Amino acid sequence: MRIGIIGAGQLGRMLAEAGHPLGLEFRFYDRSADTPGGQVAPIVTGEFEDHEKLAAFARGCDVVTFDWENVPVASLLPIAKRIPVYPQPEFLAIAQDRLLEKTLFRDLGIPTPPFAPVDLRYDLECALERIGAPGILKTRRLGYDGKGQARIMQRAAAGAAFASLGGQSLIYESFVRFSREVSMIAARSAAGKIVYYPLSENVHASGILDETRAPARYPALERQARRHMRAILERFKYVGILAVEFFVDKGVLLANEMAPRVHNSGHWTIEGAVSSQFENHLRAIAGLPLGCTDARGHSAMVNFVGAMPSRERALAVPGLHWHDYGKREARPGRKLGHATVVAATAKQRDLLLRRARRLKG
Repeated sequence: MRIGIIGAGQLGRMLAEAGHPLGLEFRFYDRSADTPGGQVAPIVTGEFEDHEKLAAFARGCDVVTFDWENVPVASLLPIAKRIPVYPQPEFLAIAQDRLLEKTLFRDLGIPTPPFAPVDLRYDLECALERIGAPGILKTRRLGYDGKGQARIMQRAAAGAAFASLGGQSLIYESFVRFSREVSMIAARSAAGKIVYYPLSENVHASGILDETRAPARYPALERQARRHMRAILERFKYVGILAVEFFVDKGVLLANEMAPRVHNSGHWTIEGAVSSQFENHLRAIAGLPLGCTDARGHSAMVNFVGAMPSRERALAVPGLHWHDYGKREARPGRKLGHATVVAATAKQRDLLLRRARRLKG
């Protein structure tokens, strides 16, 4: 079976690396051949809006997936008429729009921070009147890792925040003073089988995921998260990996955002789970039985953003697993790699995590 992956970043690369032992073949499509994915499998280059080139790319594949949720849905729909595209383009269209995403959560009974659509400055004033400040003004589309948003800590800052986002369609959300951030990753097969990874606890820095620890031992939150994940997956007969990030507010999970793809907060599963999120995504879309998601111990992941630390120093840490994405250019805010540690106990894990964090300087 040949799997086509649209987008050849580090997530696509890790998908191919997980799939080669399963006997799967891969083909990438991206704007440039100088990509992490292009280093491990053949790549076709072209624009994401070039329907003819994408159609030719898909003709050599049995199923198509993506490693980037901003692939134009209009480019996927013609492919989906000929071969399976997973996750389904109809779901991707919702995940690409923060207002549709939050509305879906609300319709499924999944708690979210209060929100309101904002197209005009008047809409923002109405949202502030109803929801209040502080809050966060976000673009409905695009924007990730803290991009495309502006905090409004006081109503007087609303005008500057609105102007900074350039007249795009926006959403205003209440600012949540959460106690922690957690995420859950689950996979659903075309046959309807669902498997869940343990809840993970995340720490962000400047809007970018900094570290993840798993499993997060919060049984009540785990039950809530599984219930919410099942509601989403079943509504759409979803196929593949889905990740949802939550804020924890007074013991209740508030859904922040979802990603219809393998997710940064699930990188710990490569070494820390029986079957990684990458392997289970491939199993799901290829019609293979889903793998076991049990944790092998206590894991942590540290992201390397903007610069890679010394590989020699890193590999001197006992039990540290090094992942270099092979990106040629380092720049501020760019994810270049990560490291994971796995230990028998949470205390041992946290000791190793501190050593891994010190690598960042």
